[in-house]
Amino acid sequence: MSKPKIYSMSFAKVYPHYIAKAEKKGRTKEEVDEIIRWLTGYSQEELEAQLEKDTDFESFFVDAPRLNPDRTLIKGVICGIRVEEMEESIMKEIRYLDKMIDELAKGKAMDKILRKPLD
Repeated sequence: MSKPKIYSMSFAKVYPHYIAKAEKKGRTKEEVDEIIRWLTGYSQEELEAQLEKDTDFESFFVDAPRLNPDRTLIKGVICGIRVEEMEESIMKEIRYLDKMIDELAKGKAMDKILRKPLD
């Protein structure tokens, strides 16, 4: 079975679309970067290096320093698919990011977007 086309797409080419979606709703590039850093464990410098290298989506997530274990708290539907029911894969990581950017654009507070486990 072949990999989804998005796996080979440049993360750097899609990144400006994440920012534009957020900014159109009054949010910031810094908030988008914070979400990406929270999800992947990249530092700001590492994120910028990935963008400069024109890394594809698959490598971006495979090479992520530390995927946040709390990302499994992300629930809901994105692109008609319930995220929590997807099998573990790069596609699930991409959908987590999509869901978080959607929440940002819908005005959700950052402390709610960056899930915290219930104590």
